[in-house]
Amino acid sequence: MTERALVLGGGGITGIAWELGVIAGLAELGVDLTGADVVVGTSAGSVVGAQIATGVDVEERYQAQLAPPTGEIAASIGPATMLRLGLAMIGPPSPQRIRARIGRMAARTASTPESDRIAVIGARLPKHEWPDRALRITAVDARTGAFTVFDRTSDVPLVSAVAASCAVPGVWPPVTIGAHRYIDGGVRSPANVDLARDCDRVVVLAPIARGMGGGTAVAAQARRLRGRVAVVTPDAAAVTAIGRNVLDPARRAAAARAGRAQAKAALAQVQAVWEE
Repeated sequence: MTERALVLGGGGITGIAWELGVIAGLAELGVDLTGADVVVGTSAGSVVGAQIATGVDVEERYQAQLAPPTGEIAASIGPATMLRLGLAMIGPPSPQRIRARIGRMAARTASTPESDRIAVIGARLPKHEWPDRALRITAVDARTGAFTVFDRTSDVPLVSAVAASCAVPGVWPPVTIGAHRYIDGGVRSPANVDLARDCDRVVVLAPIARGMGGGTAVAAQARRLRGRVAVVTPDAAAVTAIGRNVLDPARRAAAARAGRAQAKAALAQVQAVWEE
């Protein structure tokens, strides 16, 4: 049986909105990405991936992006955070060691209480139980830099796994799961496309295409997949709608509308991969 994978990359609160806009727009045009056999979610994509894999109504979630962002916490990746990230990258260039240095930086940085952040993530997910289908959520061990993939066999609450994947270093606190603390899966790659290497047809929605430090670019990973692949990134109109701060809740509605508008241009590319 040919398996189809939907890979959803990171990109902040505006990335969530843009991805839902694209998915809702494609559904309106007759291409339903929610039927994926495998869903891979990184950071923002872990939120959307968990929503899709647990069977929520995509149009309903899209409409929710247009409402005032009550309950969301505004943030930004400011100059001080960028400086700390830059300093963390100084040293041996091994990707895992770079991730470990970023993790240590994240653990030392004062930010929103972990419990508050987990509550925000929980509010984004209408369903809190792991689905039966394959949902792969990425994170990075903050101490060792090891890449981690959570799924329903991991014995980790779904909300905790998504919160870990969304723990932007220097902005949000690492998330504690058992004896470990985890940071954003996007530290390894913006979308971790290689987790779909066992699938024959792959659609990637990537609000951010290039990674930080040892991160692997979306396009490079996509080229190494064995199956048919379509990669969709924000067009010029979506980039303008998203703005410079992907963590700004005030940009959510504009990003969602831009994603939905972009669906028409992406239709042929996605259709060629997704449908027989």
